[in-house]
Amino acid sequence: MSSEEKLFHIAIDGPVAAGKGTVSRLVADRLGFLYVDTGAMYRVASLLALQNKVDFHDEEKIVNLIRNADIQMRNPIDFEKDGRLTTVIVDDKDVSWKIRSEEVGNGASKVAQIMSVRLVLVEKQQHIAANQNVVMEGRDITYRVLPNANLKIYLTGKDFVRANRRHIQLQSRGVDISFNQVYLDLISRDKLDSERQNDPLKIVDDAWIVDTTDLSIRQVVDLIVAKATVMRDVRL
Repeated sequence: MSSEEKLFHIAIDGPVAAGKGTVSRLVADRLGFLYVDTGAMYRVASLLALQNKVDFHDEEKIVNLIRNADIQMRNPIDFEKDGRLTTVIVDDKDVSWKIRSEEVGNGASKVAQIMSVRLVLVEKQQHIAANQNVVMEGRDITYRVLPNANLKIYLTGKDFVRANRRHIQLQSRGVDISFNQVYLDLISRDKLDSERQNDPLKIVDDAWIVDTTDLSIRQVVDLIVAKATVMRDVRL
């Protein structure tokens, strides 16, 4: 068996604030895999548009901004371990926290509707996974980016619980925003993701649905690691 055949890919999809980032990061750490936050790439596209005052519907300009930008992602190194899940570098500048604002997040849902943007970023995401074990999370990983992933997961949770998690997360960063605003933003982003004409958020037939509403992060991580370990052992 070639080294390529031994690769193990875990693809995780799901709505905002379902815990995908934290769970994926911890699962990757436990398994010794690379964690890939594809949503960060769309946030970068949104940030670039905002910084350059480009309208979110201007397809050509946004695509050019992405193509011309040097976008790098890596697991946080020692001095970067400040609570971030991944380190995102754009043109030699660390934007790991800049891309986490609500404004950038809302813009990311809009640029993600542009098919040409998705095609450019999907190609980059597939290149990352081509020669290594990954835990990749986003909105279209199970059917668009890694359709042949060994383990496909749809991570979800009730909207009120997800909004509460998001609100607590933002407050911990010093962001002054009401729960009601966070909830409305979450519902709006869910609607955008599910009604997107190109690659809408959906559950593929062979996905393992994990509802995180009544589970702790550790319980979710334990479940996924246990299942992935069994699957890998069977393949060896």
